[in-house]
Amino acid sequence: MAGDIRLVRARREHVPAIARLLADDEIAVDREDADDEEAYRQAFDAVDADPRQLQVAGLVGDEPVVTLQIVFIPGLSRRGALRAQLEAVRVAEPLRGTGIGTAVFQWAIEYARERGATLLQLSTDRRRAEAHHFYERLGFVDSHLGFKLEL
Repeated sequence: MAGDIRLVRARREHVPAIARLLADDEIAVDREDADDEEAYRQAFDAVDADPRQLQVAGLVGDEPVVTLQIVFIPGLSRRGALRAQLEAVRVAEPLRGTGIGTAVFQWAIEYARERGATLLQLSTDRRRAEAHHFYERLGFVDSHLGFKLEL
């Protein structure tokens, strides 16, 4: 099934489907509202206009069934390393466990390398035990404790 997915730069017409993917998650369901299309379109426009960000849509036919955002962060630490941050990775529920997630992460890892990133990082909710095992199988290391402050 992973071979049937085309990864593309997301387009504005993909936004409603991406919003549904973001909302179809037991943890994110309380903070997402896929019906608020204007909010997602405005956010998409900001991401799409930023050359350090890429919103990805994984398509089966013309329908987004995967999404992720990659943000490139230049910095002084690590001798001026460029970091890549993965955000909001989602695979449509019926396709989970089919190898698509692995294929998408392998693509993201290679994309980050090609762009010159020396570190690929992500944060994940503590309640996502299955996701933690998945990330570890891909070589990610649970190395830091993260904090967030709602503003």
